[in-house]
Amino acid sequence: MNKALIILGIILTSQVVNGQTKNFIDQPFLETIAKVDTLIKPDIIYLDILIREKDERNRISVEEMEEKMIQKLKSLGIDTKNQLTLSDLASNFKKYFLKQKDIMKDKAYELKVFNSQTAGKIIVGLEEIGISNVNLDRTEYSKMKELKLDLKSKAVKKAKIQADFLLKPLNQQVTRAIHITDKSYGGYNSFNGELQEVVVMGYSSKRKQEYVPPAIEFKPIKVESEVNIKFAIE
Repeated sequence: MNKALIILGIILTSQVVNGQTKNFIDQPFLETIAKVDTLIKPDIIYLDILIREKDERNRISVEEMEEKMIQKLKSLGIDTKNQLTLSDLASNFKKYFLKQKDIMKDKAYELKVFNSQTAGKIIVGLEEIGISNVNLDRTEYSKMKELKLDLKSKAVKKAKIQADFLLKPLNQQVTRAIHITDKSYGGYNSFNGELQEVVVMGYSSKRKQEYVPPAIEFKPIKVESEVNIKFAIE
């Protein structure tokens, strides 16, 4: 008896679920996809900096290079406490062997700046104190979340306009949205090349005293939003 009741309950539940699915599918609807995109100027630039002991008779330690780097960055107006971080927080130093007897050390940092002119000043300033391993890692936009929400709203409005135009020749109209999905793309630019190729183009050691950071902007970030909406129609 109990088994019969359980089986009956399963059948009734299945019928309810199937009925709900059928109701959703069987009602008249129009499905439309809308995309919007924009190009935004990045306002956060991340630089990778590597300081390394040199294989020289009078070796300069990583600690000494680190102190020189911090002083140079401060002289360029960088807030090292908030803008400079270790790339590998689990280990301050990376060690490697040279000639099977000497242990060399290096230390990697990530520096956050906010425009290409500052990035240019930093690469030149660090080169002046013997630090040339500086690469551009990525660029970002600080208000990306707000921008994506705005694009999603615009995509929904565009989808509604598309639906209205599609139904106008049929003398029908949409009533409400019965299903919505959305996607967002983009948000940052990543780079593999060295920073010198991007920011300090034209710079040479003979012109250190004359150097002025060029007014070069980074490639804009493309951000896209897409919505897929099913509108009930009548």
